[in-house]
Amino acid sequence: MAEMRVVKFEVLRFGPETDAEPHFDTYEVPCMEDWVVLDALNAIKDDIDPTLSHRWSCRMGVCGSCGMLVNGRPVLTCAAFVRNYSGTIRVEPLSNFPVVRDLVVDLGSFIDKIKSVKPWIIRKIEKDVGQGEYRQSPEQLAEFKQYSMCINCALCYAACPVLASEPEFLGPAAIALGHRYNMDSRDEGAAERNAIFRGEGTVFSCSYANECSQVCPKHVDP
Repeated sequence: MAEMRVVKFEVLRFGPETDAEPHFDTYEVPCMEDWVVLDALNAIKDDIDPTLSHRWSCRMGVCGSCGMLVNGRPVLTCAAFVRNYSGTIRVEPLSNFPVVRDLVVDLGSFIDKIKSVKPWIIRKIEKDVGQGEYRQSPEQLAEFKQYSMCINCALCYAACPVLASEPEFLGPAAIALGHRYNMDSRDEGAAERNAIFRGEGTVFSCSYANECSQVCPKHVDP
């Protein structure tokens, strides 16, 4: 059997029915060498405390649903190896979002902001499907491909210092996604998106702190 190492985890807990304030619970978890933080959280829920609530899905850094704060830094817990941390590992929900329960946050405002930038191809006149696809060269794809890599994990929103004080700020993911479609050679909706970008609490509220780019797991660099 592979060698196990007992690691202490401090996990933020909050149950709206019973808790007036969030608090930390401590767990000692036997971890295998190749485990990530998400594996440890699953082990806590499966073997120690089934009341723990947290989000996850693909475990492959694709779905973006397992984002949390690990020792104060926004990360995908499916990509945060336990062996890279020393001492007690503290796990908290993403900051700048309302907490629903334990490590689960309400992403409703995040989704609304993403929708607001019209993240789809806009054409003044749609051609018939029988006329074929809208063709694009590799060079034209390269213009915006970086910005299309976003997986909507919301790590950038948890890291953003503007959102900490201005919750209505449009935020880095939405701005980067709108920019992705503005740069797409097939799109004709830049004027509509730019009208949104120039509104109050949008691109001009950005403080250029660069925290969003530092934590992005897909190197989108908003």
